[in-house]
Amino acid sequence: MAIPLLLLNMRPWRRDTGLRRRDVAIPTDLPNTDAIFLVLRRMRLPLITLLLVFGVAVGGLTLIPGVDEQGAPSHLSVFDAFYFMTYTAATIGFTETPYVTTATQRMWVVVCIFATVATWAFALGSLFALLQDPTFRRATGLQRFRRKVAAIREPFWIVVGYGEAGRRLASAVDRLGRRIVVLDEDPGRIDVLVADQMELDVPNFAGDPRNPSLLGFAGLGHPKCEGVLAMTDKDEMNLAVIMASTLLRPEITVMSRCSERANLTRMADFAPAAVINPFERYGNYLSLDFNRPVTSRLTQWLLSPPGSPLPEAHPVPTDGHWVVVGDDDFGSEVAADLTEAGMDARLVDVKDEVDAVGAAGLVAGTSSDTVNLAVAAHARIQNPDIFVSLRQKSAKMTALVDAFAPDATFVATDLVAFEILARLEAPLFWGFIEYLRTLTDEEAEPLLTTLRGALGDRAPTAGKFTVTKREAPALTRWLGLGHTLTIGQLLSSTDDRERSIAVFPTVLVRDGTSTPLPDLDEELRPDDELAYLANEDGGAQLQQTLFHDTSIEYVATGTRLPETWLWRLLRRAGSRRKER
Repeated sequence: MAIPLLLLNMRPWRRDTGLRRRDVAIPTDLPNTDAIFLVLRRMRLPLITLLLVFGVAVGGLTLIPGVDEQGAPSHLSVFDAFYFMTYTAATIGFTETPYVTTATQRMWVVVCIFATVATWAFALGSLFALLQDPTFRRATGLQRFRRKVAAIREPFWIVVGYGEAGRRLASAVDRLGRRIVVLDEDPGRIDVLVADQMELDVPNFAGDPRNPSLLGFAGLGHPKCEGVLAMTDKDEMNLAVIMASTLLRPEITVMSRCSERANLTRMADFAPAAVINPFERYGNYLSLDFNRPVTSRLTQWLLSPPGSPLPEAHPVPTDGHWVVVGDDDFGSEVAADLTEAGMDARLVDVKDEVDAVGAAGLVAGTSSDTVNLAVAAHARIQNPDIFVSLRQKSAKMTALVDAFAPDATFVATDLVAFEILARLEAPLFWGFIEYLRTLTDEEAEPLLTTLRGALGDRAPTAGKFTVTKREAPALTRWLGLGHTLTIGQLLSSTDDRERSIAVFPTVLVRDGTSTPLPDLDEELRPDDELAYLANEDGGAQLQQTLFHDTSIEYVATGTRLPETWLWRLLRRAGSRRKER
């Protein structure tokens, strides 16, 4: 009997928070966003001055008398004067007139040239100053950003924050071929995004994401918006993004990172799909290593890149005390988790001398990578056999950390980006991982043995399909004829149905209910969703079965149908004759 799927720290993708009491239009009313209005306001005086000078010049030419070819007094028409000043006022040059100008007219034209040149210099200077004005540049950039977002026709995610975590997540989502829109309050980070080589066009803007109107410009109200990912390094800003997203669009998915437990509770009140505290997560991982090493080994293997070997069993030392060095919430979080796991954890301030003699392990968890490496190096000198867990904040230190080779490395941005990406790409697989973390070593050991027997010692690939005409056409047709097919039959080899292919079912979703490790005798139904683990060959064979009627009938009945269309037609005709 399968048991309901338990998902730790994960909420339903569709939920009702109960906090929204009224439907409200998503605001998009940021101030100073109309570039045309800014141009008219800033260029008003230069344009008025230019028009006045031009008008006075034209009027003067029409009033000053000239002499025609017969020597009689004559005046330029308004059109002739306008035509003449169109060349002269624009400093293009002189043009023809109906007759030769007099000295008075020439003197007036000289005055007009000096006046128009000065006026044009004033107007152009004002225009260039406007083009460099931060308010105008922001207005034009925001309008361009809004047009790009409005033009998106594919599902997309809004990524708020383009620090190290946001950058890693955005790059990974882009490689998956999924559209994103990026917001960050720091223009420098947006400049980094522009320089990054993204495969798809990424609309971006630098502004305060705490303003709901900016989220509206970013596509919060867009029908193709799938969700919002709050990846800034400020809990208060992430909380504001969660509040705006869940209150204005409660039906979309919202996920966030968090650093403090107090803010974690505040965020949870708005029921986002996930709030990830990397400090707490890492402490949980260490506790899992201590108390259930087999379960930890199993989950690490499944979370490794496909094809990675099964990790060797290296239990974390538990004999002796642990030293945790920190200067912020990370140290206290890890020390509390180790204590809760039954370890003797001693929190040491970074300003104090660190004594690692006789310690089983050390967690160098300050906010400085340089200090962490120095503390870890000193501990290794004092105790060469000590287990070292190193906190790394900046990707710039990766080469040094790799050279030092600690026993475990904690990179908060990687942890956050990896978990959110896993939830986006394969939510059922991540739910299965969370379920595995609830197992005891006694329960995880036989499961690990079964997985190795079915898939080998290389990390498998996670996949899923839904019993629909699009994803499993042959299976859907088979069930539509009133036939039955079990999970075990589906995972049989098309060469010999007595053998199974290298595919292991992990989660079965039926009518909104998720069941981990479904029985192989469970019969599939239309619209069922089945998640699985497979190696490369097993996944290819499963796809062949799902799409070919002959494969479905063989694994279900053992009967091999003709492969060609003509032979299948003749077989059906023969069957009809026999029925008669």
